[in-house]
Amino acid sequence: MKPDLEVVQIREGESFKAWSHGYPFHTVRWHFHPEYELHIIVATNGRYFVGDFIGEFEPGNLILTGPNLPHNWVSDIPKDTSVPLRCRIIQFSEEFIGGVMGVFPELAALGPLLESSRRGLRFTEETSRLVAPVMEEMMTAQGVRRIELFMIIAGMLSRAQGAEMLASANYLPDPSGYMSAGMNKALAYIREHLTTPFSEADLAEIAGQSTSAFSRAFRRHTGMSLVQYVKRLRINLACQILMSDEQAAITEICFEVGFNNLSNFNRQFLAEKGMPPSQFRRLLVENISAAKAA
Repeated sequence: MKPDLEVVQIREGESFKAWSHGYPFHTVRWHFHPEYELHIIVATNGRYFVGDFIGEFEPGNLILTGPNLPHNWVSDIPKDTSVPLRCRIIQFSEEFIGGVMGVFPELAALGPLLESSRRGLRFTEETSRLVAPVMEEMMTAQGVRRIELFMIIAGMLSRAQGAEMLASANYLPDPSGYMSAGMNKALAYIREHLTTPFSEADLAEIAGQSTSAFSRAFRRHTGMSLVQYVKRLRINLACQILMSDEQAAITEICFEVGFNNLSNFNRQFLAEKGMPPSQFRRLLVENISAAKAA
């Protein structure tokens, strides 16, 4: 079975994406993306898949996957239950990390680590315990602090001992093969143009299908309509901005993520998250303040 392309949207003005999610979640499926991913499990046990590797995970499971390496984590929880926070994730592009290493030759130690991650790397419990609190702070860090924390994590991983490669040596991900599927071509287009206008007819042409056939296939593939899918991605991007930039005005965020009407943005945010963006931000600030006071 070919993996699905995950659309990783790194906000303009930021170098990488730092986020978390619960379980079940719409990205939990056999998937790939061009970005590196550092993934730590916070809650639940289950089974995970990286390339041709299958293993059991528990809280503290810390994995680095390289570009286009298919992966998935499936939690073992009772049916019809959910977990609000399962994992924390940092995703960054080859272009970003290559540029940083070019500027700072001291980061050359990351080279072998990144190369090994193309097969997936599982770090030891000791490394996970060191990295976990830094990744937790990363979720709400802003400005220069994000870069500081990224460098701290990079240093920890570059010095880590006992990391284990997961996929077999002869397992080679084939992104050209994955992307040959018309639907993945359409998803890639959404990834690159999420905040700009496009139509279902545009995507159908990219996928090489009629508009009606594409609409049916898209719903089977994602479990939702194109409008619902794009709305969810844009609202999720808005949440990332609200979490990472306390100074960004909600009106600015509305237009930045691709909405052209503030009232519609507020209405769609409420429908998706159960609260308006202003309350989402207020609760986030209260939660951060409570954590600092504890």
